[in-house]
Amino acid sequence: MTAQKDLVERVREALSDRDPREVPMFGGVSFMVEGRMVVAARRDGALLLRIDPTAAKDLLARPGCHPALMGTDRPMGDGWISVEQAALQGAGLDAWLEPALSFHEAQDAK
Repeated sequence: MTAQKDLVERVREALSDRDPREVPMFGGVSFMVEGRMVVAARRDGALLLRIDPTAAKDLLARPGCHPALMGTDRPMGDGWISVEQAALQGAGLDAWLEPALSFHEAQDAK
């Protein structure tokens, strides 16, 4: 199984209670919850997350996290981060889904 397929399966399982819709975009498979993207499993096995821009600095300090890029050199902005495959092993995936889901829920509250 490829790194992307493995990540897709793991994200699908982790979000199963939220009835996500899977959409091909951002060079991978994006998971939409209530019509908005929460995360995407990228071809290289990395996870792209939509986060609260005010949390970016703290999240980027975690190992394996980088600013998300579109292509090889165009930053996606403070509300987007990318997490390397190695940082997603074991409980790592749940730890990274949490800030994306928290941001999603905060948007619902507005």
